[in-house]
Amino acid sequence: MEDISTRSLSLTRTLDAPRELVWQVWTDPQHVVNWWGPDSFTNTNQSMDVRPGGLWRFVMHGPDGTDYKNLIQFIEVTKPERLVYAHRGEDETADIHFHATILFEEADGKTRLSMQMVFQTAEELRRVADEFGAREGAVQHLARLAAYLATMT
Repeated sequence: MEDISTRSLSLTRTLDAPRELVWQVWTDPQHVVNWWGPDSFTNTNQSMDVRPGGLWRFVMHGPDGTDYKNLIQFIEVTKPERLVYAHRGEDETADIHFHATILFEEADGKTRLSMQMVFQTAEELRRVADEFGAREGAVQHLARLAAYLATMT
């Protein structure tokens, strides 16, 4: 089995919300635009089809006014346990490609969320981490999710 540790970024966080709610907030376009991404980013959802083969198109608006077009293709959708998707920019020339696996585990009325992003190479992970602050951005991403969930429970 291949060792992907040098080209993957993994995070785990226990969220103070039931698994069904966390799943809903992650997969419903009316919710996800309210928390997705690092601090100070906002989102415009263009379309979101959460099913195997379905696409999610959205634009992340950076605090400096830069727009980042995103395209996600869902590979596996097992409600409310697991999402697997491929991320890339809006077109094939965009340069941030990774596969993500999100696990939603029941934990005594809370949800243990595990997120793993696997890049094509270790160099690609380093580039995204250095150029875009991917590690800190992922931590902020889950913190925003937790804060949003706190407004709902």
